[in-house]
This record gives sequence, C-alpha cells and structure tokens, in this order.
Amino acid sequence: MAEESGTYSRSSCTIESTDGVILDGRVYWPTSENNSSFVAVLVHPYSVLGGCQGLMRGIAKGLSSRGVIAVTFDTRGAGKSSGRASLTGSAEINDVISVCKWVHTNFTTNTIILIGSSAGAAIAGSAVDEVEQVVGYVSLGYPFGFTASILFGRHQKSILQSPKPKLFVMGTNDGFTSVKQLENKLKDAAGHNTTHLIQGATHFQMEGPAFDADMVNLILQFITTL
Repeated sequence: MAEESGTYSRSSCTIESTDGVILDGRVYWPTSENNSSFVAVLVHPYSVLGGCQGLMRGIAKGLSSRGVIAVTFDTRGAGKSSGRASLTGSAEINDVISVCKWVHTNFTTNTIILIGSSAGAAIAGSAVDEVEQVVGYVSLGYPFGFTASILFGRHQKSILQSPKPKLFVMGTNDGFTSVKQLENKLKDAAGHNTTHLIQGATHFQMEGPAFDADMVNLILQFITTL
C-alpha cells in the first residue's frame, strides 16, 4: 500500500525481528530534494493498552514533509505484527533493534534518531546503545514515575547511562512523572541531556495529534544539534 501527498510518500514494509516475529511497518519518504541525512525511527506507546504505529503517524508525516525519512512500526502483538506483547516491554527491545538494523541495511542514509512515546520511550531507551547507527534519542513522556516504574523501571538504567545525546519532552501535568521526578532522574545521567517542558499538557494529551506539530519542531531542533 502506498500513499502520496505533495510533501511525502508512504510505503509499507515488513521487518523480521527475533523469535520469528514479523513486524508491520511504514516508511514515510520526503519528496523534496532537500533531504536530511537522518532517519527517524519512531516507537509507539504501550501496546498492551492499545498503542500502535498509527499514534506516531502525525509526527512521521510532519518529519518527512520537512525532509527526514521516518519509519514507524507495530511492535510484536500490536496491529498486524505477529507474536505476543510482553508486559514490561522487554521483548519489544529486540523489535526496536531489528528495525534499526533493517534501516542500516536497506537505506543509503542510515544515521538514526530513535524516538519513543510513553512506554515506547522506555523501550527505545533500552535499544539506544545496542545500535551503533543511533546517534540521538528523543523521549516524549518517559514514564519515570514510581507507579510506571513497576513495569518499566528496568529500562531506566540503559538510557540514563547512555553517552549519546538525549532530549526529554514532557508535559508539566503528566500523571505518570512529575517535573521533579524527571529532574532527579536526569541530574546524574550520562551524556548531554536536554529537557523541554510543555506547560499544562498531560501525558495522554501529548500522545494526541494536537501536539504533533510541536513534537516535530522539537525533534528537528534537536537534530540540528547533532
């Protein structure tokens, strides 16, 4: 299936992960000649609660219309991808790594920005240092809070110890992580870490289309620093 607009085109793909899992994906291609040297790989929110690649479509379209190739995919057990979702996102780390390796193998432009939303930020964070071609990481609403850490706390060490540049975007009314919790987590984190707080935004509002344009602008600004 292909989709075209004046500023981007979209194609479907399948990507093999571990354990024989087949992931359903989309590639958003810029149509302009002024293309970026980066590929954005986007990881959707928690599939157990209905997260899927469709939630990342607006950001992917926005990035590709501005010259950045964007790849979205359904992690195992979500959408049309095979396999079964894991409760803590541990198996999905392999899905992210597999997609990044697929990008490296199939694209002439393979400098990767890894972007995760909500639980997808935690899962993506665990994959950052597993792929050499990943040069930067963007978190949209990382679930650092106490309750969320029961499920996703095992992912935190990987991203906090990564030396790669990182951008953490969060709403000030995020119900899973307070601003103070975010600041405390990042104060001793390795590498260069930037935060951007969106005043008044809740966790789930940030996942919605109303903030897609803001997310695109923040990601593009981050890319210019790399």
